[in-house]
Amino acid sequence: MKKLMIITLAALTLASCTKSKDDNNSATVSEERVEQVRTIVLEPREIQREISVSTNLQGYLTQNVAPSVTGHIEHIFCEVGDRKQAGDLLVRMDQTQYKTTKISIANLAVELNRVEQLLKTGSATQQQYDQLKAQYDQAKEQLDFLEQNTYVKAPFAGVISAKTYEDGELYAGQPILVLTQINRLKALVAIPETYYPLIKKGMPLTLTSEIYPDKQFHASVEVVYPTIDASSHTFQCKIVIPNDKELLRPGMYVTTTIGVGKAETIVVPYQSVEKLVGSNDRYVFINEGGRAKRVAVKLGQRFDQDVEIIAPEIHEGVEYVTTGQHKLVDGVKLNVVK
Repeated sequence: MKKLMIITLAALTLASCTKSKDDNNSATVSEERVEQVRTIVLEPREIQREISVSTNLQGYLTQNVAPSVTGHIEHIFCEVGDRKQAGDLLVRMDQTQYKTTKISIANLAVELNRVEQLLKTGSATQQQYDQLKAQYDQAKEQLDFLEQNTYVKAPFAGVISAKTYEDGELYAGQPILVLTQINRLKALVAIPETYYPLIKKGMPLTLTSEIYPDKQFHASVEVVYPTIDASSHTFQCKIVIPNDKELLRPGMYVTTTIGVGKAETIVVPYQSVEKLVGSNDRYVFINEGGRAKRVAVKLGQRFDQDVEIIAPEIHEGVEYVTTGQHKLVDGVKLNVVK
C-alpha cells in the first residue's frame, strides 16, 4: 500500500512539471516581438534633375612648339610660366638655310625681271620666262616655310607650360616648348546614354572644385559627340569654361553639374536608408499590414539631408519607416508611434 502511494505521488509530480513547462512555452510564443517605429506616407516631390560627372580640365588651346625642320636651336625667348601674346617670337632656329634661300630667291627675282624685259622685246621666249617664274615661285614657298620654322611665333595668347631644350641644343623632334591657353578652358565629360536626347549644344552647367569649396564656375556645352560608346554606354560632351580670373588651371579635377529638366520622384531622409554591410547595396523598410517589409532600393539624386530612392515598391501612398529602422528585420511586427 505504501509502495502504491509513492508511485502515485511521483506520477502526479511529473504531470505537474510537464504542465508547467508547456504553460511557459505557450507564454513565450504569445509574447511576439514588436518594434516601435515612426513612419511617413510617401508623396512625390518635384525636383530639378541633374547629372554630376567628374573630369579634368584642359587648356582650350594647347600648342606643341615643334618646328618642321631639325637643326640647332639658336635662342629660346621664354621660360616656363612666361605669358606670350599671339605673334610673339618664341624660338629662333639656326638661320643658315633660311639666309641661303633668301639670297637665292633675291637672285631669282633679278633674273626673272631681266627675262621679263627681254620677253617684251622678243629676245626671250615665253617658255624661258615660265620656267624661271616656276623656279621663283617654288623658292618663294620654300622661303616662307623656312621663315615660319626658323622664327617660331606664338599662334595664340597663352602661358609657356613646358620647356625641353636649351639654347644651342640640337632639336630632333621632341617639342621645344608647350604653349597653353588658360584664360579659357575645356573638358570632356562622359554622360550616360539615357540622357542623350536631353543634352544640347549651348546648355549651361556649373563646375565645382575642392580647391574652391565655396565657389561655382559657369560653363556651357560646346559639342555633343554624335556616337555612343558601346562598352561604357556613354557619350562625350565637350564643355567650355571662361576663366578670365584664371582661378582654374589645366589639370584640375572638377565636378560638372548639368541640369536636364524637372521630374517627380520619391525623396526620403538619407539617414533612413540602410546599407548592407560589406557592399554598396541599399535597402529600406516599409509598413505593410503592420509588419516590416524590407525593400532593396537604388539611390538617385542627393538633396542635402534627403535622397531620391528608386524601387518598384516605392511609390505614392506607401507607409515608409523613418525612425527605428535599424532594429528591424523582414516580417517583424510594428507599433507605429505618432
